Amino acid sequence: MTEIHTTEDHRRHLGRGFNWLGGAAIIAKIVDFGTILVVLLYLTKAQVGLGSLVIAFGMVIEAFDGLGTGDAVLQAPSITREQLDSLFWFIFAVAVLVAGLTLLAAPLVQMLYGQPGMAAFFLLVAIKQPLVAAAVIPLALLNRALRYEAIAAVNVGATFGAAFTRFAIALAGGGAWAIAGGYMASGVFILAGALLASPFRPRLRFHYPEIAPLLRFGLRSASANTLEQIFKNIDYMLVGWFYGAAPLALYRVAFDVAMEPAMAIGTIINRTALPVFARAAAVPGQLADALLWSLRRIAVLNAPLMVGLILMARPLMTLLHDSQGHSYAAAALPLQILALAAILRITSQLITPVLVGSGVPGKAAWVSAVTLVFLTTGILAVMLYFPAHNFPASSGIAGVACVWLAAYPPLLIWSAFYLRRHWQISPATLLRPFLLPGAAIAGLLILNFAARSIFRHPGLEAQIAIALAATLLAYAGLFWSTRAPRPA
Repeated sequence: MTEIHTTEDHRRHLGRGFNWLGGAAIIAKIVDFGTILVVLLYLTKAQVGLGSLVIAFGMVIEAFDGLGTGDAVLQAPSITREQLDSLFWFIFAVAVLVAGLTLLAAPLVQMLYGQPGMAAFFLLVAIKQPLVAAAVIPLALLNRALRYEAIAAVNVGATFGAAFTRFAIALAGGGAWAIAGGYMASGVFILAGALLASPFRPRLRFHYPEIAPLLRFGLRSASANTLEQIFKNIDYMLVGWFYGAAPLALYRVAFDVAMEPAMAIGTIINRTALPVFARAAAVPGQLADALLWSLRRIAVLNAPLMVGLILMARPLMTLLHDSQGHSYAAAALPLQILALAAILRITSQLITPVLVGSGVPGKAAWVSAVTLVFLTTGILAVMLYFPAHNFPASSGIAGVACVWLAAYPPLLIWSAFYLRRHWQISPATLLRPFLLPGAAIAGLLILNFAARSIFRHPGLEAQIAIALAATLLAYAGLFWSTRAPRPA
């Protein structure tokens, strides 16, 4: 009886986390996506590419903040105030060091990419590092207490603040500074929100032996996080290096439209599932139940949206223009490929909280490293096969999108093998959560193509409206199916 109550408790925490963090992510992404589309109207493709390149480096640098100690605080059976004080000063000192190294490396990065003035943008990247570091302990305490409502409020507030900053700088004619400024501003608002939700004033004390066990776990977790950030941004770095800033803008727009909604769901997964998986890992049946519940939510939230984006890609990208009136139509095919890859990517990400929550972060780092090598090798092969001086950049960008699509089937196969061997979860059981979303997608496609045939040759706006309506109807059907009473 106790195990049943515990399983229900895990489900309740997962449901509450998905509802609050999911709602926050939806609001955040709508605001973020809307402001980015508006900002694109005030920036040239070269400015969008330059800002995107700086942020790609910033995200990798930011992965070193905290050195995984946030996960260590979350996973530890107990934590003392003395450990929190020492951890704070350790994290902050590392962040200041990383900020200094960032400023020293900025001229070298500018020289490698041949982008005049690029080094100046890294000042904003350096400023953000201590801000994010100061928020690690308050956010870890919120996660440890499963205070999803407060975390959601912090995320939404930071998104609104960054979006407003980005829009204001773009409106003032700041060019690429709009993108970099929004990135830095998110650190300011995250710290402010974290301190409001979880006030933490560190005392002036530091005792290394108290935090040594946490740092050992954190370093293993940090290696996985760092590899994950490199994995997320290596394509930006390589596309910008081989093809330049303007083609990178095409890739960035396609990637953001396709992957950002999926990554928002991925953020919900990691923040919601990790603390619950850590609690449930002691009982295999409870972990399996929590994992399947999470898979079902992923499939319902993500798959129909990605199919809808595939249908809307061509008319949407054709209508989108930069400040010089140039269309983003060349981004349509990469967007469609990346949207399909996003379905696989968001599903594969669940293995990371399973590994970290069950106490094997080193294996999570190994998985990330192997996938990173596969992705990097594939992108380099594409760029060598489609050199910029012989082929249009759009061909190379479509090839990079195909590499993303090919990267996840091996990871999913390995994950299924691991879950069967260590947690006795069969592949057939893992596929079951996708049956209902699969039926919804079939209905979505039928509705879309039927409506297009009725209207003969609909315009671009009409094509978007039809695909959007079909997607919303698919979600309505899924919502009705999950809410319908089931027989006992």
